[in-house]
Amino acid sequence: MRGGEWLFAVGGLPLALLCGGYAIAALYAGVLLSLTVLGLPFVAVALLGARRLGALHRWLVGRALGARVEAPAVPPAEAGAVARCRAVLTDPVGWRTLLYLLLRLPLGVLGFAAAVALPLGCGWLIGFPLWSRLLEPGARPADWADALSVPLGLVLLAAVPGAVRVLSGANRRLAALLLGPAPAQQRVRRLETARAVLLAENTDRLHRLERDLHDGTQARLVALAITLSLADDALAPASGPGPGPDLDRTRALVGRARGQTDDTIAELRRIARGLRPVALDGGLAQALPGLTATSPVPVEVSLELCERLDPVIERAVYFCAAELLTNVARHSGARAAEVTASASGGRVRLTVRDDGHGGAAPGTGTGLTGLTERLTAVDGSLTVDSPPGGPTTVTAELPTRP
Repeated sequence: MRGGEWLFAVGGLPLALLCGGYAIAALYAGVLLSLTVLGLPFVAVALLGARRLGALHRWLVGRALGARVEAPAVPPAEAGAVARCRAVLTDPVGWRTLLYLLLRLPLGVLGFAAAVALPLGCGWLIGFPLWSRLLEPGARPADWADALSVPLGLVLLAAVPGAVRVLSGANRRLAALLLGPAPAQQRVRRLETARAVLLAENTDRLHRLERDLHDGTQARLVALAITLSLADDALAPASGPGPGPDLDRTRALVGRARGQTDDTIAELRRIARGLRPVALDGGLAQALPGLTATSPVPVEVSLELCERLDPVIERAVYFCAAELLTNVARHSGARAAEVTASASGGRVRLTVRDDGHGGAAPGTGTGLTGLTERLTAVDGSLTVDSPPGGPTTVTAELPTRP
């Protein structure tokens, strides 16, 4: 048992009693004043006070229990007292914080009982044979109470750390559920963060594309133009008597121009393939089998795609499958893999399994972190199940429409 959990259980009781009493009093007074003009302003002030108490509890949970709870967004700043009051009353964060203060009261009492009252009771049970003989005059024979009190006290004492841990976990979950941003706010924040990352990546990719076009394709086209100009000069008729055009040199220049043209076309195809794979023109049902056919690891494909997805989603699923198959080939040591894709109920699910050595996780150099950010940007998610020794199962789930 960590010292912070014990301190939270013991020292948190006064704050739980105070804040629980505040919540009960606020609700009781709000109901009494609901029929008067003071009712709604009083509740708004009480909700603002609950928000401040919630910030105190977030700090306490973070310091004592090691659980960081993200602060919710502040209510929008409205012009006018009536608008501000309406914004506070319709803000779900204040009401959720008030509910937390109510639920924290019984948890605080249980935590104090587990950390203080239970050990004291265990001490009394363990010493019961001695206390009974000291308090009662005369000799007292041993009975069943003496025989059961000591082992019962030891069993309950051994259960104290577990009880405190369980209640500390309940406090962590309660704080994360009610003191943080509302689920809708959390989703908006995740989308904003992921899309900011994706925008930065797309900007960087655009800069690389500009550099490739400038330093690669443009340079090849300039070299081609110079070669064609030399060939034109070689074919130009002489101004006076003398030998005609140098056909051997002209043939060499034309051959060089043809090679430069082929190189430029290959360069443009490579750049275009990075923008949108040509295989996606026929949809995922055609693109995924073609992608798996190029994998050095044998891949079994199972598709249940009854309809074309949005082009943005198709591109995300395709690149996700390409990245995961690349990881299988480079890092897993697998001998076989399986790709499954299905779409139903407005969601598309891509699953890549392999029989490799496992141990894959975001942040281990396999590109899973960047893949997670890309999927989050389209409201998708990535789940990795890769125990040491394998097998590895990676599941991507996205909406069929962004």
